[in-house]
Amino acid sequence: MALITDPDQIIQGTEVTINKVGLDFTLNLAGNLSEDGVTLQAFYSFLKEEWLNEVNDVHKYTFPMLSITPEQFEIGNNGSKFSNWTWADDPTRKLIRTAGWREYDDTGSTTREYLGAITLGNIDATSKTVGDKAYYAFSSDTSSTEFTYAGAVNEAIQIFGDATNGNFDKRSDVLTLYIRQEGKTYGQSTTTDIGLGTVTYKAERFPLSEAADLKITASDATIAGSLPYTGMSITYHQIAQTQNIGGTNYDFGITIDGNNGTAEQIYEFIQYSLRQVSDVDIEADSPTQIGNLQDQLLQFVGDNLEALAATNTDGGGTGVRIISFDANDTNRITFVDNVGSSVTFPFVAAGVLSFNSNIVNDNAAKYWLFFQNANGNLIDTDSAIIIDDNSGTDITGTVTGQATIAWDFDYDNNIQGGRTAGTDAAYVLRVIGLTTAQFAEVSGTIGRSVGQNISITSALERNYVNP
Repeated sequence: MALITDPDQIIQGTEVTINKVGLDFTLNLAGNLSEDGVTLQAFYSFLKEEWLNEVNDVHKYTFPMLSITPEQFEIGNNGSKFSNWTWADDPTRKLIRTAGWREYDDTGSTTREYLGAITLGNIDATSKTVGDKAYYAFSSDTSSTEFTYAGAVNEAIQIFGDATNGNFDKRSDVLTLYIRQEGKTYGQSTTTDIGLGTVTYKAERFPLSEAADLKITASDATIAGSLPYTGMSITYHQIAQTQNIGGTNYDFGITIDGNNGTAEQIYEFIQYSLRQVSDVDIEADSPTQIGNLQDQLLQFVGDNLEALAATNTDGGGTGVRIISFDANDTNRITFVDNVGSSVTFPFVAAGVLSFNSNIVNDNAAKYWLFFQNANGNLIDTDSAIIIDDNSGTDITGTVTGQATIAWDFDYDNNIQGGRTAGTDAAYVLRVIGLTTAQFAEVSGTIGRSVGQNISITSALERNYVNP
């Protein structure tokens, strides 16, 4: 079947039942009518022909509709007289396509209004019942409503109901349509985006689409039940959070804790969170931040992860930052602050220190990463300087059974010992243990890159004794 656009495809008693006693219309999934529905223009044209041709004596009753445009109609008003003609039920209303309408009673009072929501773009479906479904919410809603049919949307949304028809008025609200499916890119479109200040009873078109998301490889089950995802979180702050990046303070209203995950893993967690129908804000405050109603927070542009300014009803601001992420990804992550400026880090070199088993197995083993020569502060002198990581902390500590330890280095800004910022840094890595690791050192150069492996091997200690 296909969308009915020709009134000749509508027959009384098959596709439609006209109830002259109850003054209503029922659309039936029969004959030419499928879940693809019928345009209201075609249905209006059908009614005109039925009245003109006196089919089933309908001409003896007041005509039920008024056409304002091909995509805007009034039911229970024919331009001369009001009546109680209406749709028999909501399933019938859900089969109306490419139109919005207002419903009246015979006193001329508005009982209902519907906006006809039409989406532009791909939403995957094999039929109206099998495939991905979009959903929507008004700005005053605390939960979302899924559209009835799968695929691209062409369906009416009730925006007003009198005391006996829902008792609500959403006409001054912002309406948002969403498509968010596991493993696919997200789409979101609002009435504000398409230039509407108020919502009215006519057809409106919303850009909304999805595609395969090449940055999603983990399943929902993995994200919900395994590290590093289970240690990640989102905080919508009530008060702006200040962070110094590259010597400048920036304010942010939303913080993503990445639990040392990669950029891709953090993105996977966020996309998963933004499909949840529960509060995703770890702060116990009001209002709650229902996941599938929140603005998108992150996007990939190529291999670079970019934060997106997002609504924050807690009041701390729209800026988004990430804390606790894999240091190797520092140079491909961009934040957005509360005034909408993009914020990137100075270049951070990163990598791992790799230790052999003799070091790993020595519970006392300790390491130091020194500058070989920081403008005269030479190794093997009292002025030798331990290299600071990107946070300003010395790169030193006990190995404590770890085969690798991550490190990072502020390549663009570190000026320890008079170092010239933005130049390669010669280093000496030293390790010493007690029971299994002899003293060892290795030298090399930290360059302007990530994924650098500084590997050190210690000979087996056979002679240490402390009785």
